Amino acid sequence: MQRTDLSRRALLAFGAAALAMPAIARAQDTPEFRFTGEIAEDTPAERTRRNTQSFRTLAWQGHFDNLRHGAILCDVASRALHFWSEDEATYLLFPCSVPMSEEFTRRGRTEITLMRRNPVWIPTPGMRERDPSLPERVEAGPENPMGTRAMNLTWQYYRVHGIDNPAKIGRKASNGCFGLFNHHVEDLFERCRVGTQVVVI
Repeated sequence: MQRTDLSRRALLAFGAAALAMPAIARAQDTPEFRFTGEIAEDTPAERTRRNTQSFRTLAWQGHFDNLRHGAILCDVASRALHFWSEDEATYLLFPCSVPMSEEFTRRGRTEITLMRRNPVWIPTPGMRERDPSLPERVEAGPENPMGTRAMNLTWQYYRVHGIDNPAKIGRKASNGCFGLFNHHVEDLFERCRVGTQVVVI
């Protein structure tokens, strides 16, 4: 009897997901979800690898000695950001944007040094050199590439921050930073502090 109930539940869940798929596909093609900026295209092998790796839960012990001040793991390959609270009561997993290429990717250990609400965005000298048309400064607001929150790391110009375009999430779309949906970065921001450990793999 229990086996039949479980099968019916699984069938109903599968049916609901199948019915929702066309709506999800349409939503991703609407202007607010269409990403028109510069991105690096994936090969089929990269897409397959990312899809099989993404959103696996991980144990913090494989990357940190302790959880002092909390810990963030940014995974470039799976385009995901993991967070563990100091008391181990909270584990969060968010999709994110990642650096466009290895040229912009830095791996290793760092930590949060500054936390900013509604940050101002100032393009780096390298970004201005590559694209002189970039503005010198973008104030807080919906056009700000850092979204509603930014957490600076010890590495100059590297940050975990929000995003101006949701279609960047899950893509190689940054000059080195890790971008989250604004509602995700706002949640993460409240759980972090200066000194929160960060590892990029």
